[in-house]
Amino acid sequence: MQTTSETEADIAETPDFMACNCLAIRQAARQITQLYDRHMAAAGLTTSQYSILAKLSRLGPLSINALAAQMVMDRTTTGRAIQPLERDKLVAVDAGSDARTKLVRLTAAGAKRFKAAVGCWREAQHEFERAYGADASAALRAALARITTIG
Repeated sequence: MQTTSETEADIAETPDFMACNCLAIRQAARQITQLYDRHMAAAGLTTSQYSILAKLSRLGPLSINALAAQMVMDRTTTGRAIQPLERDKLVAVDAGSDARTKLVRLTAAGAKRFKAAVGCWREAQHEFERAYGADASAALRAALARITTIG
């Protein structure tokens, strides 16, 4: 009978595990998120919070479902992600067109915080592109955009 550690070792040694697309993307995402979070900390935001504020700034008020779709997140995760933004009065959650719909909108404080954070985002963007290359970064974004269409 194999122990769990023997099984994990066997899996880790197989070529299929080493080429796991999901693992590679998740590891890269965590690394990039840490880089951007270091920069966003100066504005008092996480990368995820900045992304939500950016979507609302660009698109205006959105239902939680629409925001979740825009963020490629599930509704529950999106609802949890907006809670600290609502607590800090960076977004407001208002009643929508019916009792089931809630609209998320950027507040004046949220717009101000977002505007202040844009410079932090640019610094993170430049750091990544210096390390990875501007052309390679553009190609990576295009490849990742194609991935978000896989259904």
